Amino acid sequence: MKRCVAVWLAGLLLLGTATPVLAETVLEKIKRTGVLAAGTRGSNIPFAFIDEKNELRGFSIDLLEAIHARLEKKLGKQIRLDKREVTNATRISIVVNRAIDIECSSTTYTRGRDEAVDFSITFFFTGSQLLVKQGSGIKSLADVAGKRVGVIPESTNEKAVRASQPKADVVTFQEQAAAFLALEQGRIVAFASDGILLAGLAAKARNPKDYEVVGDFFSKDPYACVVPENDSKWRDFVNHTFMELIDNGKYFELYDKWLGARGVVPYPMSDQVRNYMLMQSMPE
Repeated sequence: MKRCVAVWLAGLLLLGTATPVLAETVLEKIKRTGVLAAGTRGSNIPFAFIDEKNELRGFSIDLLEAIHARLEKKLGKQIRLDKREVTNATRISIVVNRAIDIECSSTTYTRGRDEAVDFSITFFFTGSQLLVKQGSGIKSLADVAGKRVGVIPESTNEKAVRASQPKADVVTFQEQAAAFLALEQGRIVAFASDGILLAGLAAKARNPKDYEVVGDFFSKDPYACVVPENDSKWRDFVNHTFMELIDNGKYFELYDKWLGARGVVPYPMSDQVRNYMLMQSMPE
């Protein structure tokens, strides 16, 4: 009996001093599998969209390519960049479940989302505005009281419309294309979304001059990449990649490529935003 008790006590001591088994980090997983699983959107011009060759392109895609290149350099081996399309409804949960290592497209960093996932530093700034037909008479959120306004459900834009214009008749659409079609057909008078995304929709419309983006920003929408919670090494790796791009000027070249005067959607960077981007880069 004494021997059994001694064995039992020894087992308890071992359990108490044993090192806990830690979950595999993203960097460890990528090194083991040789794959970087990245989520993005397929219709968010100019951040991530499918081109005429059926390939994903855009500003966010180029940022993912930069992360991919730096990964290969750090790990000293070839890594496959597996780009997967996500939706507005799945983009957070798929990171929470660790089905992907990073999501990068046009996701706003919010405090609510930060409870479930982590975010990189900001790589773009915009805000909620309205896309309307030319000649609609709608110039701001004040003009849509009692009228049908399209939004993407559970988006920062939906929250902003409901808070700032409670008299609007809010209609939800799962994707931008469906909302734009409703606007085109006259089933809604305005589509509320991030100003840059609305500019992208208008630019790619059959008749771009038939539409206009109106009103001041009525929300703040800083874009950042989404990464799994509680993995600071991976978050730091993504952030340090962006800081290097800012420091060597490559970030501003990519911005100009997609959003400059000759970009897919011209959206000049203000001096205020440029200074903020520079301030986000920490010293080595």
